[in-house]
Amino acid sequence: MHAEQWKTDVAPVVRWETEWRLRTRRVKMGRRTLVMGIVNVTPDSFSDGGKFYAPERAVAHGLELLEQGADLLDVGAESTRPGSQAGGAEALVGTEEEQARLLPVVEGILRERPEAIVSIDTYKAATARAGLAAGAEIVNDVSGFLWDEAMPGVCAGAGCGVVLMHTRGRPEEWKTQERLADAEVVATVRAGLAASLETAARAGIAQEAIVLDPGYGFGKRMEENYALLARQAELLALGRPLLAGVSRKSFLGRTLAPFHDGKDAPPAQRETASLAALTAAILHGASIARVHTVRTAAEAARIADEVANRLSLLS
Repeated sequence: MHAEQWKTDVAPVVRWETEWRLRTRRVKMGRRTLVMGIVNVTPDSFSDGGKFYAPERAVAHGLELLEQGADLLDVGAESTRPGSQAGGAEALVGTEEEQARLLPVVEGILRERPEAIVSIDTYKAATARAGLAAGAEIVNDVSGFLWDEAMPGVCAGAGCGVVLMHTRGRPEEWKTQERLADAEVVATVRAGLAASLETAARAGIAQEAIVLDPGYGFGKRMEENYALLARQAELLALGRPLLAGVSRKSFLGRTLAPFHDGKDAPPAQRETASLAALTAAILHGASIARVHTVRTAAEAARIADEVANRLSLLS
């Protein structure tokens, strides 16, 4: 092949610079990837197995993530792992228990670091309301406003930041869902996120308060997540910044099986794969990365940002 036959035009992914409007402040986005550290206050998390279940340990962990460079903390108190009944009529964690786990952690972190930006990972309106009253700035709803009809009103009334994630079905349905062809994955996610945006608009939530999450692993089978990651940038057409949560996800563990005697790599051994997926997500338009291990993720994001920002100059 002659040199002149090589394709030389570049179609870069451009993350626009904007501000995310939160409950009491605004956060600049787009020039540098924001790192959201995960604080799981659950006994059954797929990734850390209750390591930070005790409130004092969860607070200490959150503070450590801030020291490592986290821009935001996402505190959750109910696992939505595959096979759970999250969002169902009989949720594994009731509202009172969820709040008993979550509120002391939010309050403890903000007592030590009042300037910290805390997100509440919940699909329950009552817990969102309580978390916002405790000082949280953001509600991260994994159901994209599908599982609690009161949630949009709570977020609108508080004027908080919102993360709307795409979820296909409920956790107990994921293993039996019909497979999607590669071409169907992004279309399905885009349609679901567009519907969530419409719900938010009807509730009076400002567009500038919303970030969208493709929902890796949530109702997407193993290989479907790669189809989504490869075409993630198409979701930018919805007009909102993207958050990517690929850290330690099961589809990464499945891909690493050849290095683990044919078995899925356990969560603790998915860190390198998580960084690779994180870099791909940033280069495909993500402005926020939700991660378990902050320092290494922040370093990887810094390199990916340099590439992404140079690409944007070519547009």
